[in-house]
Amino acid sequence: MLCAIAELESDRQLLATRYNKKSKEITMGIMQILPKTADWLVSDLGYRTYEVTMDSKLLYKPFVNVYLGAAYLKWLSNYEQKERSEEFMVRAYKGGTKKATHKSTLPFWRSYLSVKETLPSRKIFDVNPLPPTASATGVPEKKGPVNTTWDSRTSAEDMEEMWNHPCVSKEWSKSGEKRGHVRFSHDTEKRPYLSRVELRAVAEVIVSKYFSTRGLKPTVLCAVSEIVTMRFVEGIGQRTGLMGIDYPTARWLYKDLGYKTYKVESVEDLTKPFVSMYFGAAYVAWLSEYEGRERSLQFLVQAYLAGPQNVNLQETGPMWLRFEEALSRYEDLKKEAAGSCNIL
Repeated sequence: MLCAIAELESDRQLLATRYNKKSKEITMGIMQILPKTADWLVSDLGYRTYEVTMDSKLLYKPFVNVYLGAAYLKWLSNYEQKERSEEFMVRAYKGGTKKATHKSTLPFWRSYLSVKETLPSRKIFDVNPLPPTASATGVPEKKGPVNTTWDSRTSAEDMEEMWNHPCVSKEWSKSGEKRGHVRFSHDTEKRPYLSRVELRAVAEVIVSKYFSTRGLKPTVLCAVSEIVTMRFVEGIGQRTGLMGIDYPTARWLYKDLGYKTYKVESVEDLTKPFVSMYFGAAYVAWLSEYEGRERSLQFLVQAYLAGPQNVNLQETGPMWLRFEEALSRYEDLKKEAAGSCNIL
């Protein structure tokens, strides 16, 4: 998708610049990004791997431009909290969300399909994803996974809590982990994820330290993580981090509601397990008293997934059934571990 759009928008020319006489706006770089869109992605949505707010000329750097183009497409893919089609994303990228179904963007979509057919299959390449800490020059310092250890994404205090957790300590010792260098588990696509034991420990620490008076259950947070992101550290799709909390929501919880135990200054902060769990728990706590009323568990789950304004308690749906199944699994895990690990 990115390659096809770059081909059409700039003919892969790094210094491409286009002036729109009607809107009097300039698009820049290989993905033809508007400077104001770049500023919005950085300041409001937290895409701060590359800082461009002070100098729009940075948009001519290919890694910066493609990074922000991808961020914009990611936002479009879930526009108004609805999963959008590839056609919507491409046409909205060209003409804006209001013209995603307008006849004026149809030729661009057809050209996109034509160009996409001519591009080499992604299977030909073996390219690692751009690490969050890559420099603005676009040249990774080393190959392989970056920051894929617990210690690189967790404070010393929180790591001590993990080591002091009987079940976690047992699991880590069994797998040969050492203090100062604890590895994440990885799936076949080399994506880091938490074991259920690790996830439950993180939830227990966060709840016991910061939400003990709010009636939150660690098992509920674990079940939410299970159905939203499948315990992946980076999250899945539009859902960022372990709990799938987006940056604007986390910043709102941080700035307006006073949840400041963990800082959240960029979207990358939400890929830290304890940070994501903290803000996920804070959001659940807020939803539990939405509009001043005590809310049911079913309301919490639906509201967490789709927003409180989109809750329909008359319809359970497959996600609620998945949540119940996941919750039951974590309740069983608690019972099984009670004897050997003393899980609270």
